[in-house]
Amino acid sequence: MPENRALAVLQNDRLTDTVFALRIDARDMRPKPGQFVHIRCGAEHLLRRPISVCDWHDGVLTLVVDARGAGTAWLSERRPGDSLDVLGPLGNGYSLNGKRLLLVGGGIGVPPMLFAARTIPGQHAALLGFRSKNQMVLTDEIGKLCPVSIATDDGSAGAHGPVTGLLKHYLETGAYEGVLACGPRPMLRAVAQLAENFNVPCQVSLEERMGCGVGACLVCVCKTQEDGTEHMRRVCKDGPVFNAGEVCWS
Repeated sequence: MPENRALAVLQNDRLTDTVFALRIDARDMRPKPGQFVHIRCGAEHLLRRPISVCDWHDGVLTLVVDARGAGTAWLSERRPGDSLDVLGPLGNGYSLNGKRLLLVGGGIGVPPMLFAARTIPGQHAALLGFRSKNQMVLTDEIGKLCPVSIATDDGSAGAHGPVTGLLKHYLETGAYEGVLACGPRPMLRAVAQLAENFNVPCQVSLEERMGCGVGACLVCVCKTQEDGTEHMRRVCKDGPVFNAGEVCWS
């Protein structure tokens, strides 16, 4: 059973108008890239919020959060010394096979790529997609660990268009052995299709609404397939990372 911890906030940095980075004292935690934690956001919010692990380094857990609703807005107001009720690490992370991987992140799916780049040995490349230049996060931090290419929807930075345009270019080189991806579902679907076209293994991290975070409530089930048979699987417990070929995208 995952452990519930009271962890101290060390730092809270604003990255964009709505996105912030919480750094938390988690020296006893040992997460893996692709896992997440479930955080209680004050007594007034019944359900915890699932947050992907952005990084874990020297005992410091970094979570990058987009303040979209009441719970994440509460998180954005935490200050050094505040205590957070954290359950985790939870879920299954990325399988870290392959010496040359493409780490593909879109929007708030970019943060987990930092931990992957730090942890996975080999010569990888990160392909990061954002709506615009003013929404870019963590490009410098990831760039210290591996080469980074950027795409923006409006062309204000990097390549003009979706990050899948970059992915197609990199896959055409034949130099990469796998793809790890995190981002919006339409992006993941396109990434999965490209990887299949080039016969390159691909893992995707899915995002679904969650209740318990440990597989009991079945709120986060998604449809997958294996050997021609469909299965309903729990994103929190069986995922959030799945082999792209297992996911029913339609």
